Amino acid sequence: MEEQQTSPQAEPNSENIKPFKKKGLIREYAESIAIAILLALVIRTFLVQAFKIPSGSMEDTLAIGDHLLVSKFMYGTKIPFTDTRILTVRNPRQGDVIVFEYPEDPSKDFIKRIIGVPGDVVEGKDKKVYVNGKLYENPHEIHKEKELIPKEMNPRDTFGPVTVPPNSYFVMGDNRDRSYDSRFWKFVRRDQIKGLAFIKYWSWDHDKFRPRIGNIGRLIN
Repeated sequence: MEEQQTSPQAEPNSENIKPFKKKGLIREYAESIAIAILLALVIRTFLVQAFKIPSGSMEDTLAIGDHLLVSKFMYGTKIPFTDTRILTVRNPRQGDVIVFEYPEDPSKDFIKRIIGVPGDVVEGKDKKVYVNGKLYENPHEIHKEKELIPKEMNPRDTFGPVTVPPNSYFVMGDNRDRSYDSRFWKFVRRDQIKGLAFIKYWSWDHDKFRPRIGNIGRLIN
């Protein structure tokens, strides 16, 4: 009599088990975060960068607490660790509001308005600024102090004339009486310029503890 063979009991289908699903999800999130960080670094390095205004040297154009975006490609994208710029749209010009490395301490960023470009002769007489012998009328400038300081004591109100060297710029704050700028420490080199300030994306009034709605989205000129 033949022994009846019985079929072995079917084992669970191992192909339906996904032990690495959790690991795959973590990897997917990690890749997404890495891509986001890479894009942010590319944007910050080559396209735009955000800055916050900490002082009143550019009032009333820029108030303390204004947050703004700076175009880093307008004057040419700077290749990291070099002074080389590529894809320049245009060169800095008179009237531009720029962010730059403070010449006396490159770890700090300053923001001012360009008054003189290479070759210009800039001179100050009793709070009035002349470029190449002509009065430079900037509708954004303000004066909060009436007294005049003699040139021998301080270059704030009377200075120069000075000639702007090649690849350099003479800059001043719009709040003329309360700005530490080229009148005191001369020029900004081309390679120290980080970009052109072009828009305010946020503004916070610390004194009144509320946003300045009217400043948000306003172009800088």
